[in-house]
Amino acid sequence: MSPPGAATSQERLASLSLFYPMYNEEGNIELAAQRALEILPGVAEEFEIILVDDGSRDATGAIADRLAAGDPRIRAIHHPTNLGYGAALTSGIRASRFEWIFYTDGDNQFDLREIDLLLPLRHGHEIVSGFRIDRRDPVNRKLNAWLFNSLVRLLFGFRLRDVDCAFKLYRASIFEGMDLVSRGALIDVEIIARARKRGARVVEIGVHHFPRTVGSQTGAKLSVILRAFRELLRLWGELR
Repeated sequence: MSPPGAATSQERLASLSLFYPMYNEEGNIELAAQRALEILPGVAEEFEIILVDDGSRDATGAIADRLAAGDPRIRAIHHPTNLGYGAALTSGIRASRFEWIFYTDGDNQFDLREIDLLLPLRHGHEIVSGFRIDRRDPVNRKLNAWLFNSLVRLLFGFRLRDVDCAFKLYRASIFEGMDLVSRGALIDVEIIARARKRGARVVEIGVHHFPRTVGSQTGAKLSVILRAFRELLRLWGELR
């Protein structure tokens, strides 16, 4: 059996773009980039790492530039101000150049080696999404997620356990001609809803989730939650 992060020759990708959306992650960004550089050579023949700095007010942007200057496989993208999680994902997607796109958050709450679990499922699917086996977040954040996922399943008919899990592999071609408008936490729902309407196939697999050890979360803010629910109803009205 191959060790995690070393895909078999049958599953290894020809090319992969990995991006991290980041906001005020100065304590996490170097470790995230280092892990990607260690693991991705066993995952893809050719790869790139894109650090999306969403208007951070700490040293995240400066560290991203330093990392990019030190390795041609790393690129840094900056938003002049904080535009939101959806905007960061959209920028990462639009900047990606390769056949497959993978993203995960830059807070190091996932084990990047588990990307190996997603690779075999790409055969016959355009989107392979992780679901958190044991979500290691505060109780209020888990409650918000349960309510949000329940409403998504009701409105869109998704049979996904964890639609906003930040551990996803996409076939890049699904984004051709796709206009993404969400600037907040709804972005994962929007991508899957628009892709499914085009006939894309989606599958989930369990991945491990770990407590945040550095920095603070922003997704539990009331303004973020209310924005997500407003965008959810707007998207449902558009696509129904």
